[in-house]
Amino acid sequence: MDRYVCTICGYVYDPEQGDPDNGVAAGTKFEDLPDDWECPVCGAAKSEFEKEE
Repeated sequence: MDRYVCTICGYVYDPEQGDPDNGVAAGTKFEDLPDDWECPVCGAAKSEFEKEE
């Protein structure tokens, strides 16, 4: 599964880890995150993330 990086702070969303502190289960693809999901570090919108190369 693809990892995505916050272009604001560098946080990496790893679908294998999910975002358990914010109710996102491990195994959740980035594409399946709710549209209002935000970076847990800086609060950036989902649209501020880019696929990690």
